[in-house]
Amino acid sequence: MLISEIILENFMSYEYARIPLKPGVNIICGPNGAGKSSILLGISVALGQSYTERSKRLSDLIRWGKDIGRVTLVLNNSKVKGRRPYPKINKDQIYLSRVLRRDGKYWFEIDNVAASKAEVLRLLSRFNVDPDNMLIIMHQDMAEQFILLSPQEKLKLVESAVGLESFRKNVLEAQSKLSKITSQEESLNKMLESVEQTLAYWREQYERYQEKKQLILKKRFLERELAWAEVTRREEEINKVRMEVDVKRAELKEVEETIDKHERLIKSLNDEFSSLRERWRDLLEKRISLEREKARYDFDLLKIREIAGGLEELLSIFEKNLVNITAIFQRDMINANINVEGTGLLKGVKFFEDLKDWLSALKSKINEVKDLSEIASIKLANIEVNLLDMKDELHKIEEKIDEVINALVENKVNLAILNYRRRILLSELEALNKNLYTLESGLREAISRAEEKGPRIAVLRSPNEILDEIRITDGRLMAMAEVSEEVEKMYESYSKLYFELKEKARIAAENREKILGEIRVRMDAWRNVIKSLLESVNVEYQNILSQVAGSGFVRLVNEDDIESAGLEIYVGFKGSQPIPLNIYSQSGGERSTATMAFLLALQKHIKSPFRAIDEYDVHMDPRNREIIANLLISAVKNEGAQYLAITPNQMFFEGKDVHIITVQNVDGKSLIREVI
Repeated sequence: MLISEIILENFMSYEYARIPLKPGVNIICGPNGAGKSSILLGISVALGQSYTERSKRLSDLIRWGKDIGRVTLVLNNSKVKGRRPYPKINKDQIYLSRVLRRDGKYWFEIDNVAASKAEVLRLLSRFNVDPDNMLIIMHQDMAEQFILLSPQEKLKLVESAVGLESFRKNVLEAQSKLSKITSQEESLNKMLESVEQTLAYWREQYERYQEKKQLILKKRFLERELAWAEVTRREEEINKVRMEVDVKRAELKEVEETIDKHERLIKSLNDEFSSLRERWRDLLEKRISLEREKARYDFDLLKIREIAGGLEELLSIFEKNLVNITAIFQRDMINANINVEGTGLLKGVKFFEDLKDWLSALKSKINEVKDLSEIASIKLANIEVNLLDMKDELHKIEEKIDEVINALVENKVNLAILNYRRRILLSELEALNKNLYTLESGLREAISRAEEKGPRIAVLRSPNEILDEIRITDGRLMAMAEVSEEVEKMYESYSKLYFELKEKARIAAENREKILGEIRVRMDAWRNVIKSLLESVNVEYQNILSQVAGSGFVRLVNEDDIESAGLEIYVGFKGSQPIPLNIYSQSGGERSTATMAFLLALQKHIKSPFRAIDEYDVHMDPRNREIIANLLISAVKNEGAQYLAITPNQMFFEGKDVHIITVQNVDGKSLIREVI
């Protein structure tokens, strides 16, 4: 039970009324205009329901002539299984009031303390009461409105009434997430497409900028290469000069060694020349001496030969004459017969004998002269041999002297040439050393400039080749002069944005898939509970209809789309085939009976402890009215629910546990009376 009592103060036709309610079925009956419906309207106003059947403004519900009205509901907050429905208030009863003022000011009170509508809704949610659901509180003509509702609206009302809206909410939340994610994904994809197009432009610019950077780096590298190439060129030039210096020094050393050799050779030649000249002089003097001696021997030999010749000639003459004289003397002697032993003859013979001795001595002398001549000839021959040897030696010495002189002259000439060459080499070395100093100074400057460009690198090209490439690079850089550094920032920014959007799109796609899976799971859960509910309701609905000579069923349509899914109610009376319940196909009584049959079939599933319906039996025939009334009592019995039914008809419930309240209007005031 939810409501223990309803207190109406200056509300519509009620000046002041206290209407007690009990668990189970509470029947309010009375003639039309007595104020029956005002009780349910007061309950709705106090519960914050937006429905006001008879007025557009709450101030119109204040009793005529009064400035303020109040509706108070005494709610049962007794413990159930050790817990109060609304544990925030530790009392068995809670007073929920709605104060209405003629000036249009309205407010809620909970236990006489002003409260907001949100607080009231929180309070009612603890009691599982939704006053705006017509399946829980159905005012006049709402049965017809329920029939007019679309299948989708009917299903939503059923879900809310039985407490299954959370399943729909879960699905709708997931679909909302899906919609948001899909929208987000579409938005992201559109943004991604737009950013991708923009990024493509900036990528092209970025690639140009990167190319420009590469060209700048290349130029720097080329400048560095050029600087070190210049260093290399200078080093090569220095090495070349150093090699030239080494060559010149080696040549100078060789020249100096050759000069030293020539000087030593000249000294040796001079010494040899002096020695040869001294020897030549000695030999010359000896030759002169020998020539003199030879001349002397030649003269002596000539004289000896002349003497020997004269002596020989004289000897020849004497010998010839001696022979003749001797012969004549002998002849004469013979002819004269002179004794040789005579004095005269003896003298003649002796003369001849002496002459012979003299001739013999002359011959001996001649022989001596010849011997002397021979000795002299031998000595002269020896002298001539010596002279020849000496001449030969002198000739050889002269030749040697000539050779030495020639060699000396040649060496002196060569020495002069070598000294000249040395002077040239020394001059060249001095020039090379000066050039080397200048080059080394330039090299140091070049190295300093090159080091400013960066560490040394190996250079394989000439500076001219590098300069040609630098000119080409400069030309390409000039073509990219308009490409600024901002390109990189823009590209990085759009690239980052692109990848962020792409990642977000990927995550959105993943989330979409997850949500789709979640939707499928939630849809399955929703579909299962709805089908289970409708199966139970359908059985009860058919059972109830069978008691009023009817048949029918309820079914779920468009179950695969929760937005399109709906509840269709079919009914047929007096043996006709069930058709959809609507205001055109059935009579008023049939519609009321079918609607109540559905509501009764739903009762055991409704979560709200309080339910109400106004004039549910207006169009029913007496038999159906009685059957439905009894079925209502049976449906609420043992459910722990509180049902308020309003009817203009007299109802009899003998032996039934029903709380009956009658309403009458006396002199414009509605009066309440309980039927015991």
